[in-house]
Amino acid sequence: SFNLVLTARAGSFGSRESVNPPNDIYSAGWPELGAAGDIGDCNSPWDLVTAGLLDNGGTKQPSVFGAILALGDLAYETGSLEEFNTCYEGSWGPLKSLTKPTPGDIEYRTPGAAGYFSYWGKRAGNPAKGWYSYDVGTWHVISLNSNCAQVGGCYAGSPQEVWLRRDLAAHKTRCTLAYWHHPRFSGGQVTSDEEMQPFWQALYDYNADVVLSAHARNYQRFAPQTPTGVADPVRGIREFVVGTGGNHKLDPVAAIANTEAAQARAWGVLYLTMRGSGYRWFFVQAANTPYGSQDSGSQSCH
Repeated sequence: SFNLVLTARAGSFGSRESVNPPNDIYSAGWPELGAAGDIGDCNSPWDLVTAGLLDNGGTKQPSVFGAILALGDLAYETGSLEEFNTCYEGSWGPLKSLTKPTPGDIEYRTPGAAGYFSYWGKRAGNPAKGWYSYDVGTWHVISLNSNCAQVGGCYAGSPQEVWLRRDLAAHKTRCTLAYWHHPRFSGGQVTSDEEMQPFWQALYDYNADVVLSAHARNYQRFAPQTPTGVADPVRGIREFVVGTGGNHKLDPVAAIANTEAAQARAWGVLYLTMRGSGYRWFFVQAANTPYGSQDSGSQSCH
């Protein structure tokens, strides 16, 4: 069996079978997520290139995405509203209506990340918190704020960690994905951030599947693992680091425990196909045409 979808940029749908319009229009296939961080850099052409991979300059059209995840450090060098309106808006800005952001440390170089919250409005959640959740298809998706000092900490029992556990308890979907800026695990110039362990522990306790981060301006993929970095193919969470959205500089990367893929050669974006019982990933490198070297695979949810 299969579904058909009718799309149009303007106009309306009708049916010859009835005077009433159709009640249901089904989307073909599973929704996709597009993700990257470290993006809007007025001194770099690469944010325009990665935007093209998500927009009609690439092989994907925006209509296929359930959401586009902007993984922090979105407007260099201070996250001001002016930089969002120029450096970010000029590249990934046309995808704003589909984008679900999370703040990076760059955003907080403007006090209170005021430029970030002003640019995104309600899409970024409560400005005093910056965390929120939503659903994409059958998946539950959670955006967290890893700028711990700015939001009352990230420790077990902190306001955000308590909210995370309550949110997970209230949304017991088979497949769960979370994202924030600072990676729990990372090798090379940017190392693992143990301050993120309480988030990972809460997600692990509720059998979450995927975590996305950035901050390290490279691409890394890890095998499923526990909050302390022990390989766990049964219940472990798989992390992707995707700091390849456009900043003019890529950071050196090195393999650590459970690293399965790593590169700091090219900018790019991560595609995730959100199936009902699992996911497929595909990292699209921007430096080659059409894809060049790539990383892909699939995994079932817990």
